[in-house]
Amino acid sequence: MNVFDVYPLYDVTPVRAQGSYVYDNLGKQYLDFYGGHGVISIGHGHPTYVNAIKTQIDKLGYYSNSIQNPLQKELANKLGAISGCEDYNLFLCNSGAEANENALKLASFVTGRKRVIAFNKAFHGRTSAAVATTHNPSIHAPLNNQHEVTFLPLNTIKNVKEEIEKGDVCAVIVEGIQGVGGLDEGDSTFFKALEKLCQQTEVLLILDEIQSGYTRSGKFFAFQHHHIQPDIITTAKGMGNGFPIGGVLIKNTIKAKRGMLGTTFGGNHLACAAALAVLEVLENEDIMTNVNELNHYFIEKIKTIKSVKKVKGRGLMLGLEFDFAVAELRKKLIFEKQIFTGGSANQNLLRILPPLNITKTQINQLITSINEVVPN
Repeated sequence: MNVFDVYPLYDVTPVRAQGSYVYDNLGKQYLDFYGGHGVISIGHGHPTYVNAIKTQIDKLGYYSNSIQNPLQKELANKLGAISGCEDYNLFLCNSGAEANENALKLASFVTGRKRVIAFNKAFHGRTSAAVATTHNPSIHAPLNNQHEVTFLPLNTIKNVKEEIEKGDVCAVIVEGIQGVGGLDEGDSTFFKALEKLCQQTEVLLILDEIQSGYTRSGKFFAFQHHHIQPDIITTAKGMGNGFPIGGVLIKNTIKAKRGMLGTTFGGNHLACAAALAVLEVLENEDIMTNVNELNHYFIEKIKTIKSVKKVKGRGLMLGLEFDFAVAELRKKLIFEKQIFTGGSANQNLLRILPPLNITKTQINQLITSINEVVPN
């Protein structure tokens, strides 16, 4: 049997990683400025994280959600306290797509409606409703197109109002900062108007913080830059530092009903141990301060790259926009400089998503390397 061939692959085979470095089967060291799609939040192989998983697997790795699991309650309490979202309840699942799938399902349950408003360039996952709200027809199967989704431009509240007034919208789903789409985001005026409009019409506002959450933007969640309070928040990537876990934070005004949501593996003991370790490191090592300090340092250093036309994003979720496609630049960074970076739907955008405890020295290495390989 062969692996189903759906991924374009670079010829690099990682075998171990530590901190902000990945090592391949030939012994080469790579500096990680992509974190496996922004998943690595506290660095590869962090000892607190590794020890938590080792300790838990010696006790109990998995049992189903039909029994008591105190780790879930501990995780909910700690996440609420650290994120500032204590007036939410937590549903645990396995991935970002699953988190968004459950959020959309919940909104439809609560409102009794089924149409969703999403935004141009959005990416919300690859399961049925999640991919239907992703603005990329090339990854929509006919089955996905049965969902009723309307795509609108960001920062156009008039268009949102016109669609909601039709009376059939259950949810508006929007990323705190767009990831795959290219680091675009709504402004504060738009987000505040969106919050008010959804409250007035009893439409649920879902903030997709799958990639922008867990302090990556310089706030715990990116929507907190705009001083709003969504009905539902979804999170995943940085939540487990590589261990599969996702979460749906649900405003406590939304009442749970037995059987409304469910999952086999979600919130298992090992996943909770990993997620608790991430929160412990974020808090004890003051990772958010590091993100904000390094953002300012990074922005200043980027100015030395003359071919960068625009810098997008916040914190350590950044996009460097050039006036040329960056595919070849990414290859040169990998194979000539041994540095991982990311791409996006914007072919001219180099996506930067390093571990959140990256250092100034490592930023300097990236900047120097880009200047050495970028076309003259």
